[in-house]
Amino acid sequence: MASPAEAVSEKQVMVLAIDDSEHSTYALEWTLDHFFTPYASNHPFKLVLVHAKPTASSALGLAGPGAAEVLPMVEADLKKIAARIIETARESCHRINKHFCGWYSTGSSHVELPIKRKKSERKPLVTSVNELKREARLRRKEKQMVQENTLRPPENGLLVKGLVPVAHEVYAARAKLNACVSRIVKSIAIFSCSLCGEVHVGDPPHRIRTCDVAGSLKNKEHTWERGGVEHILPLVESFHLYDRVGRAVSHNEQLQVDRIPVIVELCVQAGFDIPEYPTRRRTFPIYSLAGKIIDFERRFPKEDTPGEDINTYGFWDKKKKSSEEDKFFDLHSDDVQAIAVQGMEAWERMRSGASKLMKKYAVQTCGYCSEMQVGPKGHKVRNCQAFKHQMRDGQHAWQEATVDDLIPPVYVRHVRDRHSGEPLVNGLKRYYGMLPAVVELFAQAGAYVGDHYAGVMREDVAVPVLDELKWVV
Repeated sequence: MASPAEAVSEKQVMVLAIDDSEHSTYALEWTLDHFFTPYASNHPFKLVLVHAKPTASSALGLAGPGAAEVLPMVEADLKKIAARIIETARESCHRINKHFCGWYSTGSSHVELPIKRKKSERKPLVTSVNELKREARLRRKEKQMVQENTLRPPENGLLVKGLVPVAHEVYAARAKLNACVSRIVKSIAIFSCSLCGEVHVGDPPHRIRTCDVAGSLKNKEHTWERGGVEHILPLVESFHLYDRVGRAVSHNEQLQVDRIPVIVELCVQAGFDIPEYPTRRRTFPIYSLAGKIIDFERRFPKEDTPGEDINTYGFWDKKKKSSEEDKFFDLHSDDVQAIAVQGMEAWERMRSGASKLMKKYAVQTCGYCSEMQVGPKGHKVRNCQAFKHQMRDGQHAWQEATVDDLIPPVYVRHVRDRHSGEPLVNGLKRYYGMLPAVVELFAQAGAYVGDHYAGVMREDVAVPVLDELKWVV
């Protein structure tokens, strides 16, 4: 005779999908009345209620500059609806037996895979157009009122003391990340398409036909060649400013001013000192009066000397690289997995630290190209060659940057089992997930991938074999 525990485990499972409609409520009530109420507590079925909360983007069905400010409100409404549906179902079940159900809730981990932005498409704005217009109107009113405006660090030229250790941590994390990546690429192959620039981590490279540029093959297959660190950690540079609140770099000075990695420039402006790239550290704040900056530390108050506020080492007199910048972390261990774990930690530390710095220290990016400038305003160099640059005379369309602009996550196809030796095929491309190239490199080396990448990894999606594909709906 079977034990009570075995009898419970042998119950048939009944699955019922629910939503906020009256038909769903009626279906739940009918199921409870016909299959559970007559049996009291000794019901022969196990009931599983399923509710799928849609994503905000799918529920909204629109995209554009104004979508960024609408999506959080839609997401909040969807969560309230889901909570109301669960509470209604809970009350219906408790009507029969208060110990009837166990409740499990999980947020939707599915996210849309990142896609390449079209050349004619501008980057999404961090701040909405209406908010930018409102701020511009406030600035015009402040200029009309002759009164002093109190500036806080770093707008007044002083450092934010609480972020100086963060700047040191970000710089150290960057150096350690470069060291770990340089070590692991010797064990795991990197491939890059010579035509479209797509990157793949691991051998063999995938066979997904997404190469659709001028000169590509008719079947859109990629032309792979061996890549390196620069393909998974692209170098994004910025002009180095001696005085972050001084004037912007002009077009004629573009060959006279140093360009350094933008993440390094952010650390320098936030308090990390590099002797080869000096920067002005103020002891007294600047003031704003009727929209004009008043600087009591200005050395030349009567005339604007050419080259002031600009450190002109530049193109013709290149300085030696900083010994701190070339500092290499000694990785004596031959354990690739241990190095990958350290690299993953450095990657997360660098991105989280950079996000903290960017909340106080402004970073600008061009809306059409990858040009960046750390500081309250963009430079005046006319070297933009992106969409319709002729109409702008080569001037950049400056806007607020994000951490993905500062540290570009080059997304690649996620390989679940690199030891299988089977390439990813075109017929199953909708089942494959993606990861930033650095994260994918460390994942293939054995490092743990955080839960915040679960949605884009799609590890919970079962990948069918090609023979089973025709049965998938």
